[in-house]
Amino acid sequence: MNGKLSNPAPLGLAGFAFTTWMLSMINAGWFSGDGMGDVLALAFAYGGTAQVFAGILEFPRGNTFGTTAFISYGAFWWSFALFVSFYSSKVPEGFLAWYLLVWGVFTFYMWIASLRTNTALQLVLLALWITYLLLAVGGWSHVELITRIGGYTGLITALIAFYTSAAEVINETHGHKVLPIGSYAHA
Repeated sequence: MNGKLSNPAPLGLAGFAFTTWMLSMINAGWFSGDGMGDVLALAFAYGGTAQVFAGILEFPRGNTFGTTAFISYGAFWWSFALFVSFYSSKVPEGFLAWYLLVWGVFTFYMWIASLRTNTALQLVLLALWITYLLLAVGGWSHVELITRIGGYTGLITALIAFYTSAAEVINETHGHKVLPIGSYAHA
């Protein structure tokens, strides 16, 4: 054993990307809400659980950013799945929009923190922040076009997250940069 800890970020990013892609297809209008069962299964099993595991694995690496991001977004997927499964018919009008807006606030400050990381991760969080804002505004305004644009922005977010995950796995496996992710900011 070489004592080197593996990088859990690609796992967390893949769980996030896959689940975000599936939900965003519904938000973009590609599929009806009948597909929500698949999204909820992914939210529990991959989007939620894989990200929480990734966050826990970031802790011994001393990565406060990774720990906070992955455990928080894993908890987002668990809470989203619980909400849709059990409580969505019992919340007041506009409450889901507030939920999304507050996640947008969290994502905004995580994006600010990400400015000290690679460009690909910065783009994931920027796109996610915009997605949350659009979905919140769509929820308050009941303008379907805004929600659909939020869905397409979510699809873009998922693609960037898939790319970032793939780049980290491929680059580490090959021992050199195969897929660029942008430079890391230095102190």
